Formats: sequence, structure tokens, C-alpha cells
Amino acid sequence: MAQNPFEVLNDAASGFIISRCLNAVAEAGIADALGDAPQTPEDLAAATGTNAGALGRILRLLAGYGVFEPRDGRYAHTPASWLLRKDHPQSLRSYVLMSHLPFFWSSFAEIGHALRTGEPAFDKIASGGIWSYLASHPDEARGFNDGMTSKAQGQIAGAIANYDFSRFGTIADIGGGRGHLLRAILATAPKAKGILFDQPSVIQEAAALGSDRITFQGGDFFKDAQPVADAYTLMQVIHDWDDSKSMAILSGVRRAAPSHAKLLLIEALIPDTPGPDWAKTVDIFMLAMLHSKERTRSEYQRLLAGAGFRLERVIDVGQSTAILESVPI
Repeated sequence: MAQNPFEVLNDAASGFIISRCLNAVAEAGIADALGDAPQTPEDLAAATGTNAGALGRILRLLAGYGVFEPRDGRYAHTPASWLLRKDHPQSLRSYVLMSHLPFFWSSFAEIGHALRTGEPAFDKIASGGIWSYLASHPDEARGFNDGMTSKAQGQIAGAIANYDFSRFGTIADIGGGRGHLLRAILATAPKAKGILFDQPSVIQEAAALGSDRITFQGGDFFKDAQPVADAYTLMQVIHDWDDSKSMAILSGVRRAAPSHAKLLLIEALIPDTPGPDWAKTVDIFMLAMLHSKERTRSEYQRLLAGAGFRLERVIDVGQSTAILESVPI
């Protein structure tokens, strides 16, 4: 049944309440205390050091949005609430906690600045940009990195399940951080070798983890020559940059890529249809904090063509994320 106008505006205006309650529950470890059997708020409160009355009211609210399920005075897990557990292989707990870090929350308090100017709302909070801010705020940087890693686990699992990487001899992960994606790919492609390319400081950390199948190459993808490989993966790299800088990154890959190579962008993809979508939400994250954006298929197609690639196919991997497979023109 369609919502009436009041419900539409009320849900939009009060969304922060849901978000805050979800964060509080994740921080308190409620999902970790709840196992396979339904439990009462009193049981969960005793296990987590929270107030039973307040917890019951918050669980009742979250259950209305599919997070936990009420069962005769008790609460059980739903597929969504399982992902709040620390021990779930695709846990999103750190991602939920990340969205309430001080810099993150404050950025959205200033979203009107972005609306008026087109500049990141973060600019109202601190000078020098978000990366400079995180470099000088290690606790928030740790929470941010944990959140990004948490979110990426499901996307990596989706990419591996929906694409055959075993046909490539050498796979270069450009801007691949500490190598989570590349290591997961190599685990499914036992004959392949990997090259991890990122900033020297990041590569130093990644190399400390070791691997006899990965070559670690530090560099700046705006300035330095990139490796020669059969396939290039860039997972949520392009969405961090505006069109001109994105074109520069892709052009660097094109200069290095052999004619037979595949370029695999793994990105959130904004659908052309109306309605809620995670990619549309992430696009506003980018508006609030960076000079960047999420894109539609046609926008990526134009970027790729400008850098010398032809988009051949788009593979949905879940979480509003897709692999955009391209070849050199």
C-alpha cells in the first residue's frame, strides 16, 4: 500500500532517529548477545549492560524496519540483524559505526553548504580536506578504515561469485589498499599472479602481510607508470574523484594495458529508475565529504570511452554494485 504524504515526509524527516538507534544497538553489541534462540529485552539488557525498558523500545522501532523480528515478547535475528554481529563473515557492524563518527555526522549537519555551493559540506568543518583530517585524527581514521573494510567484504564476495578471474595470468589491483580484493581473487584463481599498486605508505603496510604471489608496487596513479597486466581491477577508486581526475587515472591504466587486457571497475551503480537505492545514498556521502560522486552506467561509459576503453558488459554483484568490464579501444 502506498504511503500517504505525511508518512512519506515523516519517514524522510525522522530517518536520523532510525540511524542513531541502529548505531547504539551496534555499539552495545546487542546482535552479538542474541544467538539462534529468541530472547527478551530483559535477557539482552542483562547480557549487554543496557536498560531493558529502553532496549525494548529501540528494538520495537528497529523491528519495524526489518532489523530484528518480534516474537511473543522476544526478539529474533533477521538477515539484516545478523550482519550486525562482529563474527559474521560479511559483518556491517563497523560500517554502521563509521556513519556516526564525529566527522561523518558533522558533515551531514552542514549538507546545506553543499546544496548552496556544490562544494563538500566537510569544508565547513575542517580545512585541508577529509584525507588530511583523518591523517591527524587516528581514532576516527581507524573507524573509517574499519567501516570501509566491513562494507567491502560483501562486495568482494559478490564480485568473486559473479566473475571468473581464473582466466587471467596477471591481475593488477590499482589503488587496492592493503590487498583485500586481490588476495580474495587470487584464492579463487590459483594459477594467477597479482600486482598491488597503491601509495608507497599503503604498500609498505600491505607488503608486511606477505604473499609469494603478489608483487607490491608503490606509486602515484596520477604520475607514475602503472604495471603491465592481463586484467586491471579498480574497486571503488573512481568514485572518489571528479571526472577530470577519474579520466587521468583511467588514462594511466590505458597507457599500461596490453591490447588483450580487461579493465574491471567495481563500483556502486546508480540506476536510471526512480526509488530508493543504496548507490543514491552513497552519492550523497560523496557530495558531503569529497569532490566526487557515484555514477550511472552511461556516465561510466563516457568516462571509459574518453580514456580509451570500450564498455563491454555490466555484471551485477549485489549491494547496488557492479563490475563494469571494458577493453582497450
